Formats: sequence, C-alpha cells, structure tokens
Amino acid sequence: MIEQLLGDEVESSGEYLAEIIYGANDGIVTTFAVVSGVAGATLNPSIVLILGVANLFADGFSMGMSNYLSRRSEMAYQATVEEVRSEASDPKSPASTAFVTFLAFVIAGWAPLLPYILVVEPLFPMSITVTGLAFFAVGASRSLVTRRRWYVNGGEMFLVGMLAATVAYVVGNLLKGVA
Repeated sequence: MIEQLLGDEVESSGEYLAEIIYGANDGIVTTFAVVSGVAGATLNPSIVLILGVANLFADGFSMGMSNYLSRRSEMAYQATVEEVRSEASDPKSPASTAFVTFLAFVIAGWAPLLPYILVVEPLFPMSITVTGLAFFAVGASRSLVTRRRWYVNGGEMFLVGMLAATVAYVVGNLLKGVA
C-alpha cells in the first residue's frame, strides 16, 4: 500500500522500517496514554474518542513534520560538510519519510480506540487487550529485518508501551478531582 502511495520512491526492502516502527509505536503509545489517562481520571468514555482522535491526527501530523524537518536538517548538514557516505545517496526524501511516519502513526494508533468505537465492553480492559496485542505485533514485526527473536522484540515493545500507559493512568487518577 505504501509503495502505491509513494510510487517508485519506496522499495519493499525495509528501507522505511525505522519510520514505520517509530510511527506505529508512538501512535499506539500516545493514543493509549490518552485512553489510560481518561480511564484513570474516571471521565466519561466519550471523552476518550474526542481526545483520542484529536491526538491521533495532531500528534501523527507533528511526528511526520518533525521527521520531515529532521531529515531536511540531516541532508543540509551532509551537504554542508560534503560528506560522501552511503547515506548521502539515500533515496528517501524528507517528504516520503514524513508521510510514512504519519501513516504508520495513524494506522497503528487506532488500536486503543477500537473498543470505544465499536463499544466492546468493558471498554478500558478491552482497550488494554487490543493495545497490548498491537504493541506485541509491531514489536515482533521488527524481527522480519533484524536478527533478534520475534518474542523478544514483541515483549520489549509491549513492556515499554504498557509502562507509558501506566504512567498516564496513574497521573489521570491523581488528577481526577481537578476536573
């Protein structure tokens, strides 16, 4: 699908793996942090959808644009110091890396919201389950191009994501009397 959207710039060799993993992981983490914070504060579940979708697109856009600016800065630096390295001929444009990051963020970031959209009760426990599976799947998929075992990669991403969500839940719980 990405190849169709970006044309000849994208090959299926895994050259966008960093952008895909980074975008997907952050999309799941930040969206689930919103879900967890709202659940911790025991706010109305409809707030999850409003904040979750707003975060999904705003943060996805921010990540994509940050990737774009970072890539442009890197390319400008390489041109300034006239380094000749294999990365200097890297065919990935700032626009394509930004788009891949944004796309991965938004697609994967829907996982924590699915139980709220589909109204699958109990909402928050189902969101934890779906999100945990998404973390593990994205992490395990890194093994397609790395030498690490799939369950180690999956477990690592699962652990990091769930710890971030725990922080958001605790903070939401501590602040629930403020709203």
